[in-house]
Amino acid sequence: MTLTVAIQMDPIESVKIDADSTFALALEAQARGHRLLYYGPRQLSFRDGKVTAPVRPLSVRPVKGDHFTLGEAQVFDLSKADVVLLRQDPPFDMGYITTTHLLERLQPGTLVVNDPAEVRNAPEKLFVTRFMALMPPTLISSDAAEIRAFRAEHGDIVLKPLYGNGGAGVFRLRPDDENLGSLLEFYAAFYREPVMVQRYLPEVRQGDKRIILVDGEFAGAINRIPAAGEARSNMHVGGKPVPVEASARDLEICRSIGPELKKRGLIFAGIDVIGDWLTEINVTSPTGIQEVKRFGGPDGAALIWDAIEKRRRV
Repeated sequence: MTLTVAIQMDPIESVKIDADSTFALALEAQARGHRLLYYGPRQLSFRDGKVTAPVRPLSVRPVKGDHFTLGEAQVFDLSKADVVLLRQDPPFDMGYITTTHLLERLQPGTLVVNDPAEVRNAPEKLFVTRFMALMPPTLISSDAAEIRAFRAEHGDIVLKPLYGNGGAGVFRLRPDDENLGSLLEFYAAFYREPVMVQRYLPEVRQGDKRIILVDGEFAGAINRIPAAGEARSNMHVGGKPVPVEASARDLEICRSIGPELKKRGLIFAGIDVIGDWLTEINVTSPTGIQEVKRFGGPDGAALIWDAIEKRRRV
């Protein structure tokens, strides 16, 4: 099977080839003989019922500083692609949402991974609330009184922007911290959306697991240890990836959410687990497959392409 694969992603020249999941997916697709096309999310157009982009033929190689070659750009009807990989990073803003509406027009003839309508309906910090029994105590609100009441009940809390990513704008407030009022003013000034507030989980000092699911099945895990003096474990802010074995609780969480991911066409998902608690479900542009493979876990890129090819055969 040879597929035409259009990859919608951020600038390829800026990717870190030893960490970027999209780059790993491109390498695996190329190794299988698939034809790769590259374009950016702001290059999408819709006219006369067609979704197009000026795509460029792409070849990739695992050589730092010389990891890609692009051919000449040519306007391409994306309905002619067999697969579109929706892989630009958040923010999950109106631009991102518009992208999902446009790519939805390509279905069912073109397989978009992950399914754009389901991506639109599954922002990380909202979709996870479908599984409240697996989550720590959580509040989503803009109401200062509600937030203060939640803090009074739980004491040590974490505040997060509802549509943030990479650990940006995440704060821990201990019971004696006097900055809650200032933080709420900050969120009101910079975000129109509510904030997510969760009970602080001290287990995060032992790490925040990133667990990969492919077509609803467990496909490996890594642990991310926060840097000294840092409450966040995101690798963007110094979290250190280390190998980890999945616990019985981790696998229980995967079994609980996996069928829903599969049903929704969310082939590649990354979930975050601290201690026994599920905190996020990432489906926009999940990461972690290179780290999992590097530590001896499954080859996530191969598993993802197995799932894609299986769906194209149906």
